Amino acid sequence: MPSSVHSQDQSMLDVDPQVPEQQAEEDEAAGILDEQRITILPGALETAASFQFEGEDHTLGNALRYVIMKNPEVEFCGYTIPHPSEAKMNLRIQTYDTTTVFEVLRKGLDDLMDLCDVVTEKFTVARDGFDAEKMQ
Repeated sequence: MPSSVHSQDQSMLDVDPQVPEQQAEEDEAAGILDEQRITILPGALETAASFQFEGEDHTLGNALRYVIMKNPEVEFCGYTIPHPSEAKMNLRIQTYDTTTVFEVLRKGLDDLMDLCDVVTEKFTVARDGFDAEKMQ
């Protein structure tokens, strides 16, 4: 390789080793930042807004889009993954003048949680029935 490439390299010895307390403080700070996983993107209005979800992908995006679109007060809802290597999901909601996007998002998340609870309950009943039948 040309010598100009190697001149930019830095030795690993130049890096300060982290003290355990310093690492713990950084981990705690990261935990605080993880609590806010939804960001309202610039340009939001009461009836049209985009939200960015940290650490989410198509699993939540498609399910949430489906549930929100079932709401008759919603004009449009869509999601996108801005880049495959980033764990971010953008959700766009547009409503009619009768409600706000914030109410719609809250209702959509609540409805999706209720749906997941029903699926879990039905699965548990079916699994328990299968296990009981297998034991006979």
